[in-house]
Amino acid sequence: MPRNVPPFAELLAGCQRSAVHLEMRDVYGVVEEDEDFAAWRAGYRYDLDDHATWWNSFHGAVADAVGRGVVLRRARVVSEPASEYIRYEHSCTPQNLAAGEDVRWLPRRLASDLLLPGNDLWIFDGRLIRFSFFAGDGRFVEDVMDDTPDVVKRHAETFEAVWDRAIPHHDYEI
Repeated sequence: MPRNVPPFAELLAGCQRSAVHLEMRDVYGVVEEDEDFAAWRAGYRYDLDDHATWWNSFHGAVADAVGRGVVLRRARVVSEPASEYIRYEHSCTPQNLAAGEDVRWLPRRLASDLLLPGNDLWIFDGRLIRFSFFAGDGRFVEDVMDDTPDVVKRHAETFEAVWDRAIPHHDYEI
């Protein structure tokens, strides 16, 4: 199990085929999003056509990877009715789509028969997992890497099970 956790952009830059992201939380308290979340709460909405107002290094890394042929998929397992933060994420998801990600939503009530991980994760090229740990209030704690083949395989299978029953973003209404 590797101990050093490279930056996300570096992990994505090393991808050749796929990167999948499974989100399990209804609330995040990521400091980098505080201003955007506060603006959204106040009624501000980005103009999707005005990239300069919202495009950032994450979107650039995604677009670069997609341009190299990497398939990026994100699945969000969410409670309903949706939390305020999930409503915010849903409204910002067109930005992810514009960068080249495919995003789906799985209502938690439809996931009861799935064995889901307790933490968010990224799987890179089906060989490496980056688990993300958050505090109860949604604050980011740390990332941990794991390349143990059976751990990666089990989580990749879980992601596919979620993906298969999740609802494409354009069909999921909050």
